[in-house]
Amino acid sequence: MSDLSQNPSGPGDALKWLKTPWTLVVVLLLAVAVLDPANFTSVGEFAVLALLSTGRYILFAVLLLAYLKATGAEVMVAKAFEGRETRMIFMAALFGGLAPFCSCEVIPFIAGLLALGAPLSAVMAFWLSSPLIDPPTLLITAGALGWPFAIGKAIIAVALGLFGGFTVRALMRGGLFTSPLRVAPTTGCGCGAPKLETKPVWKFWQHQPRRDHFKAEFISNGIFLLKWLALAYVLEALLVHYVPADLIATLVGGEGVLPIAIAALVGMPAYLNSYVAPPLLAGLIDQGMSNGAAMSFMVAGAVSSIPAMLAVWSLVKPQVFATYLGLGVSGAIVSGIVFQMV
Repeated sequence: MSDLSQNPSGPGDALKWLKTPWTLVVVLLLAVAVLDPANFTSVGEFAVLALLSTGRYILFAVLLLAYLKATGAEVMVAKAFEGRETRMIFMAALFGGLAPFCSCEVIPFIAGLLALGAPLSAVMAFWLSSPLIDPPTLLITAGALGWPFAIGKAIIAVALGLFGGFTVRALMRGGLFTSPLRVAPTTGCGCGAPKLETKPVWKFWQHQPRRDHFKAEFISNGIFLLKWLALAYVLEALLVHYVPADLIATLVGGEGVLPIAIAALVGMPAYLNSYVAPPLLAGLIDQGMSNGAAMSFMVAGAVSSIPAMLAVWSLVKPQVFATYLGLGVSGAIVSGIVFQMV
């Protein structure tokens, strides 16, 4: 799933604030004001209006995520890894798109499942689908790119999880991946490991600690989404105003397979989190990027989350890591082709 672990810095911590997206927003707007003052107003208006148009999605996403965290709903994900292997793969792919884990939280969760003997096939299904979509990402994508794109991404997330899960199951039956874990995992990303020993408490407001948790999650995630989306829409405004549409159309426009493959290969190293990517892709589509290439870029970028990649490398053996990347890239390209056709 997408990373929501970056909490706002404490009051008065100016040095940490300078490292946040707010600084980039200010620097970029100042650069426009100095270098191209005639376009400063239009760039600023574009960014502000785009952010306001997504406001209702941001509010609902923050409320939903805070509710899921306060109730402890993520404990339900463990049920996906019970029963027969085929059922586990289907359930893991489905729950991967629903679990409110950040990309770091999912690592100790998966490590624990592997250590307890959960099949790598089901774990891989969850691992591939989880970074692609979650409730807030679905809403942000819908606000920036429309519901058809958001629903398409959600379907692709589950499909990619199933593709990865059943591919790994076939490889395991051929004798591969008998011991996937490298060493006992550790994590220093700042996220706590999911606590799976309790049941969800849907009426969280009846418990003071859970009400406090809801408030803290609402504030921290609200600030997190606001700062990243502010940066995203400023970047989109700069893209629309200063990047020639012909250049975008030449690289990732058109209806062929090549632009989709290029978008996937560019998307993996040029990772953008799932809240920044939709507004930028909206600008790229306006400049001539095909819908299939946009989907391919988004899927590949989500799979290649830098914190998640480092954690994956430290957790599993190289052949599992290579399989994960291979499934992610190939899945992104196929997803883009199918989405373009549909």
